[in-house]
Amino acid sequence: MKTIKLNKILIALDYDPTAQKVATAGFSMAKAMNAEVTLLHVIADPVYYSSTAYSPIMGLIGEMETFPMQMENIEGIKVVSQHFLDKFKHHFGDETMQTVVGEGDFADTILKTAKSVKADVIVMGSHSRKWLDNILMGSVTKEVLKQTSVPLFIIPTKKQG
Repeated sequence: MKTIKLNKILIALDYDPTAQKVATAGFSMAKAMNAEVTLLHVIADPVYYSSTAYSPIMGLIGEMETFPMQMENIEGIKVVSQHFLDKFKHHFGDETMQTVVGEGDFADTILKTAKSVKADVIVMGSHSRKWLDNILMGSVTKEVLKQTSVPLFIIPTKKQG
């Protein structure tokens, strides 16, 4: 049997507070395989960033207190998103990580980025929202899974309880 070497891992991080769990699982897998990591944050709808419930500053507990809040326009959102990804690089102590701030549809941007960085696996979270939310909002993970030819490592982020 031929063993497949995973050299490049794409970790897609959203604005949800569970991003740290997804990043940690993806980084641990990459480290175990001595693989390169690309962190991706997709800006699909700037309205998400105006909510205090979901914000890129929520993703890395204990690391974001000094996070600059410049989210009045798309350029400000890009700066904040890049800072969000840079905080993860610093948190994991791996300055060789690539970072990408993408714009557009979540699933499409994840798939395009995976292709452009030649990712061998995509790591992302699944929030396991209620069925009505999935019907109304769609499921990014489900859409990526339907369209990808790259293996997908899904981290369940649903709160237990």
